Amino acid sequence: MHRLLLLSCLWLLAAPPASSIFQRPTGTPAPARLQYLLEPLHPTVHTRRGATATLPCVLRALPHNYRVKWSKVEPANYRENIIIITNGLYHKNYGPLSPRVHLRHSHRYDASLTITDVALEDEGRYRCQLVNGLEDESISLMLHLEGVVFPYQPSNGRYKFNYHEAKRACEQQDSRLATYQQLYKAWTEGLDWCNAGWILDGTVHYPIINSREPCGGRLLLPGVRTYGARDKQKDRFDAFCFTSALQGQVYFIRGHLNFKEAGQACRNHGAAIAKVGQLYSAWKFSQLDRCDGGWLADGSVRYPITTPRERCGGLPDPGVRSFGFPSKEMRTYGAYCFVGK
Repeated sequence: MHRLLLLSCLWLLAAPPASSIFQRPTGTPAPARLQYLLEPLHPTVHTRRGATATLPCVLRALPHNYRVKWSKVEPANYRENIIIITNGLYHKNYGPLSPRVHLRHSHRYDASLTITDVALEDEGRYRCQLVNGLEDESISLMLHLEGVVFPYQPSNGRYKFNYHEAKRACEQQDSRLATYQQLYKAWTEGLDWCNAGWILDGTVHYPIINSREPCGGRLLLPGVRTYGARDKQKDRFDAFCFTSALQGQVYFIRGHLNFKEAGQACRNHGAAIAKVGQLYSAWKFSQLDRCDGGWLADGSVRYPITTPRERCGGLPDPGVRSFGFPSKEMRTYGAYCFVGK
């Protein structure tokens, strides 16, 4: 009996893969079997805007006539855009990332991708694929930027953006539309906002910490609530923007300035009036804390608070407070300026 059991086990070890013996359920992918690529120790690489980041891809052996192809998955259109292709001796760069990427190539088995001067749009999923005839295989890595998500609406009120307008509005404020992962992380860190907004993949959501009547009712549990995918041309909502660390500094100029005077005051100091994303970044990464309202580039007036106190709005949590969009002729506020490094 024991001899029969041993022979059965040996037969199973020597047998072809299970997929050729048993019927795999429809739609179930076969498990990845990496022969040439090493599984990354850490599938997520953390970085900040302006830094240099390396996505690891190391071969355990060099097959004949192989190529390694790096690509990036774009959530807005679900396409993979090729970044670089190499055969170990030569390489060719592709697309908008081309000027800022190269292969680390610290040894002959190293096909890791290095991105310099990391930009907001670089965050996302990357794929390193070994192309070797029938033995193609790949690994997937995530480039994650440390940053902050903020809700944004224009001066003429809420729910005015279609998807393309929301995307453009974030970019004009030194940010980009947030991904779902970024919005979810912001919710876990305390983002509570009742207005629904677009995110990068064309879906619409809003994050709720404190359930309340105007925001779906008290009976709904806290969470990132969703409207799902919407018509990018016709439907209108706010936007959730994401920004990361600054390559520069935001500072405050005192005064009783109207909007035009605020811009001129910044220019007089060799700076520019700060954008909303730049103020959020300075609050998040430089702990900028001021009780003074100041003009920003979009015509809004805001101020950043890292240490909440009664005389600065009285709210218990840190954040960037807003006075909305007052008349640009009002000579009441100072200015927040930005100077790049």
